Amino acid sequence: MREQHETSEDAVMTRIGQAVMLLHAGDREEARNRFGELWAQIGEAGDPLHRCTLAHYMADTQDDPGDELAWDLRALSAAEGLTDERLARHDTAVAVRGMYPSLHLNLAADYVKLHRPEAARAHLDRARAASAALGDDGYGDGVRAAIARLDRQLAEG
Repeated sequence: MREQHETSEDAVMTRIGQAVMLLHAGDREEARNRFGELWAQIGEAGDPLHRCTLAHYMADTQDDPGDELAWDLRALSAAEGLTDERLARHDTAVAVRGMYPSLHLNLAADYVKLHRPEAARAHLDRARAASAALGDDGYGDGVRAAIARLDRQLAEG
């Protein structure tokens, strides 16, 4: 039974990955459609890793900043239900705490787009505080650089 469950988990992550490839290739509408279908299957009570990953990328397909914020808030909410053990079943190199800098950075960027600098600053501060959990690798360096860029943007007002 566990083997079948893992296969199902892998299938969901594979489908999310396929939609992410569409998104990165520039087909935001098709990616949004596929993410929407997956969300309908997973739902608000589904696996936290699936919900977090899906909502994180669904946010990137939104045209309206308010919709993007709603999806990023869903991603953060799902991450709060994740455990390192659950995440390790998907990727042993990733820890939940390493996800928070990016999640808060995305929320900060959303609030900037919505002209809510106080909320943006609060999430940027959380992203910076959580960034200690990031590795010294390309991903960690990229997130830290994005935090610094958004910090400069907010300072310039």
